[in-house]
Amino acid sequence: MRVLRMMRKLAALPPSRRRQWFAMSWARLVTATLYASRLRRLGKRSIVQTPLFWTPECIEIGNDVLIWPGCRIEGITEHPGTTFLPSIVIEDHVNFQQGCHVTCAGQLQIGAGTSLLYGTLVTDIDHAYEAVGISVATQPLIVRRTRIGRDCFVGAGARIQAGTILGDHCIVGTNAVVRGTFPNHCVIVGVPARIVKRFDIASGIWRKTNSEGQFL
Repeated sequence: MRVLRMMRKLAALPPSRRRQWFAMSWARLVTATLYASRLRRLGKRSIVQTPLFWTPECIEIGNDVLIWPGCRIEGITEHPGTTFLPSIVIEDHVNFQQGCHVTCAGQLQIGAGTSLLYGTLVTDIDHAYEAVGISVATQPLIVRRTRIGRDCFVGAGARIQAGTILGDHCIVGTNAVVRGTFPNHCVIVGVPARIVKRFDIASGIWRKTNSEGQFL
């Protein structure tokens, strides 16, 4: 009966959604079989569609995570003269849309319920630029703890730079370039990004702020 109900439900879907259902089902199977043993941790019902590149041995994935195709999720273990022990923690119910780019040489955490829209970058790495005449790519890495809180919504093309700490329930605007520490319940936009409004718990409303996040 359960199979019959499922078949009826599938038959009622338009062709594009049926193809999507089968693709997701296949990706769920691949994740649970081929990827599970390679990941540091894999929760229940999570789906990883074909990455552009990843280092699963550095990655922990919680329950009900969905990672769309073409993402790069890479732990950097070596750089000229330095060895790193990267850890990328993706908590429950996180959604990566296609083409997201995550690089980590330290400890990088993405909180439960967060959505990263397509083309988002998140990193905990900067390249030093001390020696003139030497390629920046070969100079030392500067690693700063980076964390995205719970239930955040990061707009398409946003850049979450090294050392950024986002509180819970933050909204990051499309193409924003974000660096710094931001409190819970704020809207962050621009290049460089700044807070434009926050939710005032005391009054129960959204209020405009100055660039430091202080209520106007």
